[in-house]
Amino acid sequence: MIKENKMHSQKTRELIKKIVIYTILVIISVIWIFPFIYLIMQSFSKSFNDYSFLPGGGFTFDNYIALFTSVEHPFWRWFLNTLIIASITCIFQTIIVLMTSYAFSRLRFKSRKALMKLMLIIGMFPGFLSMVCVYFILDLIGLTGSIFGLVLVYVAGSAMNYYIAKGFFDTIPKSLDEAAMIDGASKNTVFWKIIMPLSKPIVVYTILMAFTAPWGDFMLASYIAQGHLELYNVAVGLQGMLTKGNINQNFPIFCAGGVVTSIPIVTLFFCLQSYYVEGVTGGAVKG
Repeated sequence: MIKENKMHSQKTRELIKKIVIYTILVIISVIWIFPFIYLIMQSFSKSFNDYSFLPGGGFTFDNYIALFTSVEHPFWRWFLNTLIIASITCIFQTIIVLMTSYAFSRLRFKSRKALMKLMLIIGMFPGFLSMVCVYFILDLIGLTGSIFGLVLVYVAGSAMNYYIAKGFFDTIPKSLDEAAMIDGASKNTVFWKIIMPLSKPIVVYTILMAFTAPWGDFMLASYIAQGHLELYNVAVGLQGMLTKGNINQNFPIFCAGGVVTSIPIVTLFFCLQSYYVEGVTGGAVKG
């Protein structure tokens, strides 16, 4: 009888614990998702903070039409700039990160650990600390008036993001490399023909990270653009809509732009979610 009472008491405590945990998670989820709901509702409203969906209320598609037809705010140009920057950066950054990670994981050379530690330490410093220096360097080579200047900046320091991919490569048995090299394969062949097909999760993770970082960048992109409308990306362009005198007028259009801008990223994450999670957890096993 006493044992049954203890078991019942333990089950009751576990039930209460689960209820508390799930309640907290639900509250956090509501807080997390509320800004997105507000953004979507505001993008269909007729004016600032008017999002009535009743018949005759504020529901309208005019904000999306204005977003793509405005001459003053060429969203299509900003979107295209962002897509070009993110795509080119994604390609080069993914290749550099994966090759650097493989080299640190498989090769043993002098000062290897010191170089890895140095890159980690440098990566801890915020990028905006070097913006003035970066701008003058780009000015010297004539890339301050080009979106490819941004691509160069994003790609230049990409090797410092090696640690997650290196951790994943460390989990792949080195015996595969040795067996291939016995058969006459070079390091280059081993990397592209053997390691890459086995590393789909970390490849997808690296692609996602390389694509999303420049897609949402504001600080460096605004600094390089220097007020030139045709060089804006979506983050800089949308922020420029919200000038002091036009917030009430442009805020619904700004929200519509936010919804459109988020669609590619959300689609990528939903399609590649399983690979993304596997890549993060695999890369965190050891480093």
